[in-house]
Amino acid sequence: MFRGVQHINMDAKGRLAMPARQREPLLSQCSGQIVATIDTQATCLVIYPLPDWERIEQQIQALPALKPAVKRFQRLVLGYATDLELDGNGRILLPQPLRDYARLDKKLVLVGQGNKLELWAEELWLAECEQALLDSGPEAELPDELMSLTL
Repeated sequence: MFRGVQHINMDAKGRLAMPARQREPLLSQCSGQIVATIDTQATCLVIYPLPDWERIEQQIQALPALKPAVKRFQRLVLGYATDLELDGNGRILLPQPLRDYARLDKKLVLVGQGNKLELWAEELWLAECEQALLDSGPEAELPDELMSLTL
């Protein structure tokens, strides 16, 4: 289970060190084998332990590819999907196409999302947070699913 927001750095070669609190679950769940792909609804990457990704990949492949919107979604999400592995120092190397898509530079934010992690450029994450706070003010209409949650 991935939780929390952590600010991290990426080096000039595109390597980033997974923080210890995220590294431990990755090592225990999937021996450090992960998959990164793009998020089609935000300018960030999503990182899954390999077994979780394999289930998602099967679901995506089972979608009716004759529909143009589904085909575009499959093309993007599966096309960008990249197998990665934590090295001995707990680092991953992000390929340039993934870095370009998410506009990743030196300063990054790793966001725990339960069964996955999101990786954001720090400036885009801060803008996303600011917009979310504006959108969820007292007059915001929240979906019924959120209204029934007790936090």
